[in-house]
Amino acid sequence: MQRALVVYCHPRETSFNRGIRDLVVARLETAGVEYRLRDLYAEGFDPVLSAHEHEIYENVPENRILVDRDCTDLEWCDSLIFVYPTWWYGLPAMLKGWLDRTMVSGVAFIMPQKDGDDIKPGLTHITKLGVFTTCGASRWLTFFVGAPGKRTLMRGLRVILAKRCKTAFAAHFLMDSSTPESRAKHLSRVQNRLDKLIAAPTPKEG
Repeated sequence: MQRALVVYCHPRETSFNRGIRDLVVARLETAGVEYRLRDLYAEGFDPVLSAHEHEIYENVPENRILVDRDCTDLEWCDSLIFVYPTWWYGLPAMLKGWLDRTMVSGVAFIMPQKDGDDIKPGLTHITKLGVFTTCGASRWLTFFVGAPGKRTLMRGLRVILAKRCKTAFAAHFLMDSSTPESRAKHLSRVQNRLDKLIAAPTPKEG
């Protein structure tokens, strides 16, 4: 059975992102996927990386004590799904802080063992990545700026997952001038891409 960790990040219960999240959860349930939902704002997650946490960031396993639940969730899942709004072309501070604090050495990656070495991926058991977001800006402006939020997850995070990790991405652009029709179309797009992601065969390592 697939195990999905859904990381949801939006401060308002009435947001369109909440609707996307509910759709994601419903599709997972329909497909019989076991899942855990993390609602960062509702849980009051503290996104601030403290001086102490920074100091012990590379000290395994001490570095995970304050975020052990999150680390355990990451070790448990084989699919990772994000639902969030794109603000200033990037990730909300809350979600960026979740990455800062939970993607620690010994969990998300392995520190270099000698001078000149690079880090090694630590989440290679995660074989599927879904990213579903909304953007106030247009598609062309978002990509002109460089789409840093998308790149952080679909490239930066993706590189420490399984080598053949399957991915799905969907963004509703021009959210501030959206219509019921555009929002319905986006939900349909999310459902289609998520369903395909769930149904995709688990890639084999090698």
